[in-house]
Amino acid sequence: MGKMKSSVPLVFNSPFELGLRMVYLLYSLRPTGADLQKLVLLDYAIVYSGDLEGPSSLHTPVPFRGGELLSRRTLIEQGLHLMMMRGLVEAQLDEKGITYLAGKDSFALVGSLASPYFRELEERCNWAANRFANIESLELTQMFSDKGHRWGAEIENFELKG
Repeated sequence: MGKMKSSVPLVFNSPFELGLRMVYLLYSLRPTGADLQKLVLLDYAIVYSGDLEGPSSLHTPVPFRGGELLSRRTLIEQGLHLMMMRGLVEAQLDEKGITYLAGKDSFALVGSLASPYFRELEERCNWAANRFANIESLELTQMFSDKGHRWGAEIENFELKG
């Protein structure tokens, strides 16, 4: 019998994959957390960090990736809910709205997954937390919107050629 591999199978862009990324991201943001809008933007930042003058992108950059910002929100919400059910993420409700935080069990998860992908994920999450944690969601949205306009040019250029 062959050895079993001890890696976590990920379905690309599934709530499970995005939920795991949120656990790593919130772990890097601790002791503070982030609202959903900021998490959506920071998820894009960790996946395509090369677009933001950070480390090389975690995933292969694809054309028209700026549009991914719009489609991730629901998947991230589902992923957060999935991770909350397992104690990996907590939600705090106050006058500002919902803030998501690393759950008490996130420490064990982040320390236990040692594949190259998860080491690179942790590195990108630490980079994103250091770079963007102190920027409010509204200002971060504007920063990404300005950057997104440039990503949107990919679509405009494609349409002009077509």
